[in-house]
Amino acid sequence: MIDKGVIETAYCFFHQKQRVYQYSTMDWQKDDIEYAIEDYVSTMNGELYELLSGGRPDFLRNHTTFAADIVSALEMLDSMMEG
Repeated sequence: MIDKGVIETAYCFFHQKQRVYQYSTMDWQKDDIEYAIEDYVSTMNGELYELLSGGRPDFLRNHTTFAADIVSALEMLDSMMEG
């Protein structure tokens, strides 16, 4: 079982970064956000990352799929907080 605080912390961090990423028009800013998220997931709770990623090792670590991945992560985290 994953501690609710771990889930809430991940949600808050991802939510903040996703909102800036979504509306940013600066490539360097988006790259910085992707780097920050990649750094975060490399040290986050492994069980939580495994659930979010569905076993994909490049989840939230691939430039091509990052925008969809972070939205997916937020949806899952939101669902986990409700349940």
